[in-house]
Amino acid sequence: MVTVVQANFYWVHLSSNAHPGNREKSYLLCTRRARLKKIGQQVMVGDRVRVEEPDWEGGRAAIAAVYPRTTQLDRPPIANVNQILLMFALAEPDLDPQQLSRFLVKAESTGLDIVLCLNKQDLVSLETCQHWQARLQEWGYAPMITSVRGKGSLDALTQRLKGGITVVSGPSGVGKSSLINQLVPQATLRTSAVSGKLGRGRHTTRHVELFELSEGGFLADTPGFNQPDLLCSPESLGRYFPEIRQRLATNQCQFKDCLHRDEPGCAIESDWDRYDLYLAMLEDALTQQEDNAQRREKAAAIKVKVGDRGQTRQEPLLRTKTHRRPSRRSQKQALDDLRYDLSELTERLDEPDELDD
Repeated sequence: MVTVVQANFYWVHLSSNAHPGNREKSYLLCTRRARLKKIGQQVMVGDRVRVEEPDWEGGRAAIAAVYPRTTQLDRPPIANVNQILLMFALAEPDLDPQQLSRFLVKAESTGLDIVLCLNKQDLVSLETCQHWQARLQEWGYAPMITSVRGKGSLDALTQRLKGGITVVSGPSGVGKSSLINQLVPQATLRTSAVSGKLGRGRHTTRHVELFELSEGGFLADTPGFNQPDLLCSPESLGRYFPEIRQRLATNQCQFKDCLHRDEPGCAIESDWDRYDLYLAMLEDALTQQEDNAQRREKAAAIKVKVGDRGQTRQEPLLRTKTHRRPSRRSQKQALDDLRYDLSELTERLDEPDELDD
């Protein structure tokens, strides 16, 4: 399994039966075969690969094949993920419902299982923890309350992470790297304090990397993003809200393309906590859809012309034949006709005048 991708090199974790005589060699630094590059085969973190010609003393080998993927994420780029551990902090930085909803919608769009974790339990009161637990249960989630400073609170989370690959995601400064340092002591990831001026964390993770858990399975640390992009259509946005899915399970809307905002025959009322957040995300999705349509229309109205020396230029694409630029053949023919008329006129001027005779 590929655990790290750095430039054109790959750290590969070997299975237990890869080489019985060299069990101490659990990782190899690999390159990619040229034929994989020629066919455009990308090697991602989390890929199951076959290595050839291992140099056990030097710890090197070559990736010869990539096995089919069960799942694939583009951001972060990682393959064969089983679940997403979405991590937020109860304090420092404060828990923002809008930011949390955007992360949840992004995680729901992947189709993977979601494990929601609220960290920094030691910084808030018991009433605050109970408030967020009850509120998120109304959203359709069962959050796990943890603190990386107390290992006892991580026991239940460790059981959820057994087997497979779990992607750790969430905004910066919530304790993702600190959590991995607790679960995988050999990781020694760099951590950073929350900015007091901005009220949010600084990015400490720069690339995707898999860490092997002692209980089995892998954790994928990913760079934190304060606001993930929502690349979904307005019609599909409602499917990523458990509250809407629960209501549609018992009562269907009158129209299939209902956006659940005052349409006639809509089965979704406004009596739930995140309704205003849903409307705000819906407006963003509609604006994005309109911008994409205008961008496609603008791109369709421009054509790229390549000159005889390889230079390129953009020209407006004219729809009607009457406004089409004259071809070079017709221009050359018009010049030839003009040259013929001029030569005939010149010959007539050279002839002697009959009146003078």
